[in-house]
Amino acid sequence: MLALMLLLSIALGTIPLLGIAWILVRGAITTVDGLFMSLILLSLSAVFYLNVFLELRDRGVFPFARKTKANAPSQPPKTD
Repeated sequence: MLALMLLLSIALGTIPLLGIAWILVRGAITTVDGLFMSLILLSLSAVFYLNVFLELRDRGVFPFARKTKANAPSQPPKTD
């Protein structure tokens, strides 16, 4: 089930990027509408790709992004 959600997030993150490519092909990137539409589509893509990144991090694909807990002190603190 989680693999399906991962694939769906990748697909839904790619579709807005195709929309930006379409805006670039049409030459509408220099208009105000084109700029704001590009920003909105980039935001949508960022949300879905962030979901993909966090899911892959939780599965251990990215070893540099592991969540580490602080080590507990070996001796309890002294109280006077």
